[in-house]
Amino acid sequence: MSKLHLLALAAATTVAGPALAAAPDWGKVPAKAITLFYPGASPTEWTTKGTEHGGARAMRKGESCASCHHAEAVDIGKKIVTGQKLEPKVIAGKAGSVPVSVQAANDGANLYLRFSWKQPAGAAAEKMDKDNQVKLAFMLEDNKIPGAELSGCWETCHVDARTMPEAKDDKKTKYVKDGSLASGKYYDLLQWTSKGAKHDGYVADKRVMDGGKALLEAKGEKKGDEWVVVFTRKLGGGEGDITLVGGKTYNFGFAIHDDYTHGRFHHVSLGYTLGIDAKADITAAKQ
Repeated sequence: MSKLHLLALAAATTVAGPALAAAPDWGKVPAKAITLFYPGASPTEWTTKGTEHGGARAMRKGESCASCHHAEAVDIGKKIVTGQKLEPKVIAGKAGSVPVSVQAANDGANLYLRFSWKQPAGAAAEKMDKDNQVKLAFMLEDNKIPGAELSGCWETCHVDARTMPEAKDDKKTKYVKDGSLASGKYYDLLQWTSKGAKHDGYVADKRVMDGGKALLEAKGEKKGDEWVVVFTRKLGGGEGDITLVGGKTYNFGFAIHDDYTHGRFHHVSLGYTLGIDAKADITAAKQ
């Protein structure tokens, strides 16, 4: 190869940036079935109030939300989405739950997460986010936030958040009580949107959507009535990125904003664990 061709190749590589690692063979990766449900107006303050939530006593004993409700997600979502409880603003046509298949793997340098689900039947009357039919976000937590091992992402959902019925500040985002990057009390947040945007941020004393260095790629597509979204994330990262270590488990939860919704009007998972080469609800084994 001539010197001119070598220079041209080097220039092209610089412009394109480093190539991404190859994704796993998903046909060989076990899948975890998780049903997301519509949570309505159920902030963390509600979950710990025994007079309103019967599971509050179990939580005080160390039982997780998933240990009680994993098999009840469909029924819970149906009750809330129809306004039987915890929802003063019923959205006609909205699905109460969404069954999702979750797969995870790692290659020693990167974490891969794949989510797949069928588009729910029906359609809500109001398009809150006209730019995005679907958004998917997940959060990771490094066992430092009290309660995260029980409730998953609910530690970021508070009664005064901007889309809650009792909110007084329309700029109040998700947050963690006493959260900060310095203390390690924060959630690592990654999001993909159907418009094509991807975000790498965190939730500490407030939600910050961008600034992280761990997310390499987030891609999604709809084939027929099925959505598939795949994240590629470095095990390490920068500010707000939790460093994932082999042999450890992390608190994990995710949410889908379906049918052009925003804010609290999403479908959410209960809290689960993600293990990096470690036994967990979802294990990202090395490929």
